[in-house]
Amino acid sequence: MVPLGGENDTQNNFQLVFFTFAPDLRCRIQEHPLLVCNFENEHCLRGRSTSVYRDGDVVIGGLFSLFFYLYYADIITLQPLEESVMALHIPNSYQNVLAFIFAIEEINKNPHLLPNISLGYEIHNFIFSHWRMLESSLTLLAGQKEIPNYSCGRERKSVAVVSGTSWAVSAQIGTLLELYKFPQVTFGSFDPMLRNSGQFPSLYQVAPKDTSLPLAMVSLMLHFSWTWVGLLIMEGQKGLKFLSDVTGEMDRNKICVAFVKMVSTVLVSYVTLSNERIILTKEASQVNVIIIYYDTDIINDVNYNIEQYLLTGNVWVTNSQWHADMTGKKFILSSFHGTFIFLNHREKISGFKTFVQEANPSKYPEDLYLTVFWLENFHCSFSVYDCSLKDCTPNASLAWLPVNQFYTAMTDWSHNIYNAVYAVAHALHEMFLQQAQWPPMENKEVMLFASSQLHPFLKNIQFNNPAGDQVTLDDRKKLDAEYDILNFWNFPEGLRLKVKLGTFTPHVPRGQQFSLSDDMIEWATGITETPCSVCTESCHPGFRKSPQEGKPACCFDCTPCPENEITNGTDMEQCVKCPDDQYANIQQNHCLQKSVTFLAHGEPMGKMLVGTALSLTLLTAAVLGLFVKHRGTPIVKANNLALSYTLLISLTCCFLCSLLFIGRPNTATCILQQTTFAVVFTVAVSTVLAKTITVVLAFKVTAAGRKMRQLLVSGAPNFIIPICSLIQLTLCGIWMGTNPPYIDTDAHSEHGHIIIMCNKGSLTAFYCVLGYLGSLALLSFTVAFLARNLPDIFNEAKFLTFSMLVFCSVWVTFLPVYHSTKGKVMVAMEVCSILASGAGLLACIFAPKCYIILLSPERNSVYSFRHKTHFGSKSTERIF
Repeated sequence: MVPLGGENDTQNNFQLVFFTFAPDLRCRIQEHPLLVCNFENEHCLRGRSTSVYRDGDVVIGGLFSLFFYLYYADIITLQPLEESVMALHIPNSYQNVLAFIFAIEEINKNPHLLPNISLGYEIHNFIFSHWRMLESSLTLLAGQKEIPNYSCGRERKSVAVVSGTSWAVSAQIGTLLELYKFPQVTFGSFDPMLRNSGQFPSLYQVAPKDTSLPLAMVSLMLHFSWTWVGLLIMEGQKGLKFLSDVTGEMDRNKICVAFVKMVSTVLVSYVTLSNERIILTKEASQVNVIIIYYDTDIINDVNYNIEQYLLTGNVWVTNSQWHADMTGKKFILSSFHGTFIFLNHREKISGFKTFVQEANPSKYPEDLYLTVFWLENFHCSFSVYDCSLKDCTPNASLAWLPVNQFYTAMTDWSHNIYNAVYAVAHALHEMFLQQAQWPPMENKEVMLFASSQLHPFLKNIQFNNPAGDQVTLDDRKKLDAEYDILNFWNFPEGLRLKVKLGTFTPHVPRGQQFSLSDDMIEWATGITETPCSVCTESCHPGFRKSPQEGKPACCFDCTPCPENEITNGTDMEQCVKCPDDQYANIQQNHCLQKSVTFLAHGEPMGKMLVGTALSLTLLTAAVLGLFVKHRGTPIVKANNLALSYTLLISLTCCFLCSLLFIGRPNTATCILQQTTFAVVFTVAVSTVLAKTITVVLAFKVTAAGRKMRQLLVSGAPNFIIPICSLIQLTLCGIWMGTNPPYIDTDAHSEHGHIIIMCNKGSLTAFYCVLGYLGSLALLSFTVAFLARNLPDIFNEAKFLTFSMLVFCSVWVTFLPVYHSTKGKVMVAMEVCSILASGAGLLACIFAPKCYIILLSPERNSVYSFRHKTHFGSKSTERIF
């Protein structure tokens, strides 16, 4: 069974097979949203014309899709047979005819528009069939349909035609009407292809531009943060254009397309989709939000399939051409409950509802469609005498019917038809005004003029309809449509309310275009709160999106931000690094201000280092006091009293200089830290070197070495100290003059803190100073090592050797540790090295002497020295 055009009735009885095998059908609307009629025994209808005509001074034609015929045919050859049945489109398509008649009657009653001129109309059924597509157009042009291109019958033809022609049909009937320059005003949705092609200059579109519809729908997606959306698009030029526009808008707003399903129109779907009834069950399970785009004034089986398989739980978003037309449901649930509908904003047309309520076959006896509608909905029958309707429900009205059978509120297309009729009337009004062809009331003559004369006026017409809406047929002056956002309430099934939730206005700034009342929304069946439609759950603050290979951008993994980087929003693509003076909190969603810190006296490490430094300072002072007290004893005199005092004083300064590293640094302390450390340690090490050289020379000089002995007796080794110190001071002077130490901050070593510390300035100068100090220590160690075998009682060389070994070990260990640490730990390591090396010198050199002085005083005598050594002599005593 395939849909083909035709109006040949048959005398034979037959059965209709339509999707399901259903014998003996009589205008059933229970199995499918088509009104299918078998007019067996309905002889009263067979002789009536399917066209509707009412005379007037000027006639406006209308082409509407109201029914088509179904023929038994071979699906392979598609050759029509003679047996046929009549299949009416959805009942709501008849509302277009009523809007057309209502506009004409309203104009006829208006004394200010076309006064003294009555408008008539002729309505023809437009059959979507390649065999009969031009039939209604030829009938309109010629006044008859038997002989093409030959005008006969009526004296007066239509001056313009109102039609819902799409791009595909315009290629045929538009081309035909263009041959006669016949004005054609379309009421379908705006088609930019018709505007831009230039092939049909006689064609005018009354609908506003809907180029902002993709943006309006995407604004709804953004409002609810839906980023994973399916698309169900009707095939055709406008469907493909909408698909291109909406996917582009979705890409710009980072919304991904879960799937795209192109659905054929009714004429194709009856054949090609007969084995593909489940068109969305698989796709719908993958996504919660689906956009449906309709562009047809006839029903297709998309709604039926969705309802048939009860695809509840999905949020549907659609345009104004969608209508809830499912009938015969056996359950109260509805797949489309909660649907969002974007309807062109328009003011309410007063009087239309009353007109619909009063329309009946008695008022319009020439209207076959109204008669059939009454016959099947109000239990009428035909009289056997005059074929008039009888036994109908008393005072029946179309307004009584449920909305699934007839929708009394004016739809988008009906509103466009209303404006189209008014546009033709205003153009006629302007033309008659200019031509001064107003006929007198008493003598209405036939008004003859070429329909092509209407074009200049149609092109420039601009007016406000009775409801206040602005209407223009000039595509260049059209504005993008404003949209009312409706919510379809259909629970329980059959309620079918459309409730306005908000608006979308494209003419205002971006942030003010979209408004919606969330608290009024009725969601789809089974949804109790705002649904989520995402491929991947949002990445929370502290995480960033990582794209999944081979998947859309909306499908991603959530990766934690690296250290000290944050994201303070959801679905962030990049983490942001905190400034140097701030740090990331544990959740890594906020940067906190770092606290300023340094190696302070009050913190545990600072207290420990200060206590150690002061303790060592007091210990060194005590040793110095002990040596001063016992300065006359052999053990003190034998080790060069002046050098011992110098060493003890320098060690005291070494311990005290470590305190410069503790506390809040400033420019003065940064400079004093390094210079004081370098100079006092140079004095200490050079003193050790002088003591070592003195000991070695004292035991190596013989009686023959009179000059060397005189040099030692005069204290010449003591000059090593100022000479070495002068060299170190020179190095420090160069350092301070080129790139001295300065206050610096370390924002990275310690989490959450900015450490104030001293920067060395020139690392080269620092290592030169340290290297020079190390060279002195190595030299002292070498000299002392050579004197290690001298007699024990007089020999200090072993202790000096061990002290230099400890000193060198400390500073050799310091270098790698110093480079591997940062912040306060680095400063503490330098202080520890200063204290450890100084303590090593103090312990190794002076501990044995203090032991003898305090605990073994019997050994601290001249007799003891002379008794225990073969080298004791007056010359030796004088040397020391």
